[in-house]
Amino acid sequence: MSHWSLPSKLGFVVLLAAIAIFAVFPFYYAIVSSTKAPSELFDVTYLPGFDFTNYAAVFREQPFARNIFNSVFVAVVVVVLSLGLGVTAAFALGRVHFRGRGALLLTVLSVSMFPQVAVLSGMFELIRALGVYNSLTGLILANLILTLPFTVWVLTTFMRELPKELEEAAYVDGATPLIVVRKVFLPIMGPALATTGLLAFIAAWNEFLFALTFTLSNEMRTVPVAIALITGASQYELPWGNIMAASVIVTVPLIVLVLIFQRKIVSGLTAGAVKG
Repeated sequence: MSHWSLPSKLGFVVLLAAIAIFAVFPFYYAIVSSTKAPSELFDVTYLPGFDFTNYAAVFREQPFARNIFNSVFVAVVVVVLSLGLGVTAAFALGRVHFRGRGALLLTVLSVSMFPQVAVLSGMFELIRALGVYNSLTGLILANLILTLPFTVWVLTTFMRELPKELEEAAYVDGATPLIVVRKVFLPIMGPALATTGLLAFIAAWNEFLFALTFTLSNEMRTVPVAIALITGASQYELPWGNIMAASVIVTVPLIVLVLIFQRKIVSGLTAGAVKG
């Protein structure tokens, strides 16, 4: 920007400010709405209040703490399984030469392109046949359909670009493929693992359709479904203050994770862009 003229710099700053406001303002106004009393909810103000009744009501009127635990448990297990299976699959697809490798990789990618509705009936029959309907195990299995193909694809692309000399040197020293993956590749795949892991966590945390279809009781629901089913005194009156408070509660963990891993995420995306 050192060669830009002053009007260009000002225009660029204004554009960045507009994008930031457009992206952040909805969440900010959700915070403002969540701190308003019900009688003040529809008064337009832009400063948050100090009434936290809505936050207390969210936990008092439904098992929201249990719903948060369900979402955390499902998302964490999905991330662990996606990365564990994804790394081993990426090693086979990215470093081992065998017939049909390209077709298999395209098949894995094509699975991630199917809309959830297209596989919903088949997944429902599978969940029922396995006896895991209305359980966290069923939600974990369903979420893997969404996260595993993407994880395998991204990690395979990254794995292909790792230096062959590292792998060959490890084999010369007597290492097995599992040791190569665990002690040679994993330490230098931190950015890629952070990026794909966070994206898998967000996908599992925000997933709604499977969580709505494969759960029946309030105690087994995750937070997106719990928020969607928050009701008021009648079907025509929605407690918007409670809904805004619940939305803020479930959004904050994602923001914290992005802030914690932002450097690794940027490194992973940049490495993938340069190597791809």
